[in-house]
Amino acid sequence: MILRTGLGAIFLIACTNFVQADGAISKIITKTDQAKLDGYEENRSAAVDAARKGGAPADVMQLEEILARPRLAFSENFDMTGEWKCRTIKLGKEPALVIYQWFKCRVTDDGSGWMLEKTSGSQRTKGRFYTESDTRLTYLGVGYVSGEMPGKYGGGPDVDQTGYAYRTGKDEFHIEFPEPARESLLDILELKR
Repeated sequence: MILRTGLGAIFLIACTNFVQADGAISKIITKTDQAKLDGYEENRSAAVDAARKGGAPADVMQLEEILARPRLAFSENFDMTGEWKCRTIKLGKEPALVIYQWFKCRVTDDGSGWMLEKTSGSQRTKGRFYTESDTRLTYLGVGYVSGEMPGKYGGGPDVDQTGYAYRTGKDEFHIEFPEPARESLLDILELKR
């Protein structure tokens, strides 16, 4: 009887740990976006290769500089909240590489974690970060056009956005969006103070 009770307790603890490890994101992320993240490495490789082959030399140099930055821990005295300048870099398809001008972004913390909003430019994003590891966050958001109200995540593949965020310096990070809905194989949203 004691053995059965002990085994039952171990089973209950194991199940509880599995549920906790499952995380909030697995209950929210769409199957389409999970598939994008599952194919992230292959997608990124194809997009970077296309950008290197077809991009203008000056743009390729800027891309290489961004990609060469180290991936640092988010937990090392890094407060993401506040105002940021941000720009989008589109890799793959035609044209093979486009680097846009700087716009404005803002990160806030609502008590449940960091939330991003691009606040200027015609193409916007609004969403939330989820911790995957100390050096990588997952972003789930919604793309929308200036003048529109952003919808809620889960609105469909034309508006849902997902990507991985990497901290690359004291006051910089970027998000890599695999298979965005339009114009490219991979988008990078670069953010600097």
